[in-house]
Parts: sequence; C-alpha cells; structure tokens
Amino acid sequence: MAKYVIQTDRGAAPQGAYAQGWRAGDFIFVTGTGPVDAKTGKLSGESIEEQTELVISNMESVLAADHATLADVIKVTVHLSDTALFARYNAVYARRFSAPYPVRTTVGSDLRALPGMLIEADCIAYAPQRKPSARKSSPKKKKSKSRRAK
Repeated sequence: MAKYVIQTDRGAAPQGAYAQGWRAGDFIFVTGTGPVDAKTGKLSGESIEEQTELVISNMESVLAADHATLADVIKVTVHLSDTALFARYNAVYARRFSAPYPVRTTVGSDLRALPGMLIEADCIAYAPQRKPSARKSSPKKKKSKSRRAK
C-alpha cells in the first residue's frame, strides 16, 4: 500500500505542523482547512456562504492534486463557529457535493484562533490508485543499452 503526502499550491498552505493531505492506499485524507485564500494566505470571505465555498474549493484542490474529485469524498467533518449558521452553510454544501452525499458530522467549535473564521472542514476520499501502464515489448527485439528521453 502506497503512502505519501499530497501538496498543492492551489489550496490553502498549512499554517502549522501538518500536511495538506495524505494518500494511504486507495484513501485520501485532506486536512482541516479554513477559508484561507491560497494566493494571499489570509482569511477570505465575510459570509458563511463565501467561506463555505472557499473551504470546499481548498479541499477540492488537494483532492485534484492526486487525481480525485469531490465525487470521491465519502466522509466530511465540519466545524462551525456558530451552529445557527447550519442552514446557510448546508445550502452551499448541497450545491457543491452531489447525491449520494458523503457521510458528514457538523459540530460547533471555537474557531477564534483565526479571527473571523466561521467554518473549517476536512474530508476522506476513496479514490483507487491508478496503476502505471505496463510497457509491452516484443520478446524478439533486442534491448537497447541506451534509454531515450521521454
């Protein structure tokens, strides 16, 4: 089973001692991400709708870096600064993910470490690894000692 770190410049960069994502076999684990703009490294969006869009886009970027999509997500955990925001965040979530929806847990959390942050989420995706295509060579041909550049 292959295990390796997934990194991308398209998603929010880690702001601590953690990776953006890991692949372990056919599973991809995406770290908890907030509404942080990948280009500026700063919190972006004032409304729960704007922040939910960015959080999901950040997760999507990490998945895409290893050939997966939101359709591969099987589990999402969401932290809201205020559970009264649930209906508004859920409307964006329902639009960005599609049925059958991933299993999900949504909880209220203290997100004051980044002032203004209303949401943080992580996910797990099931995306079977692509196997490298095997080269077919004719047994009658003699192998060359030099390798051609691809």
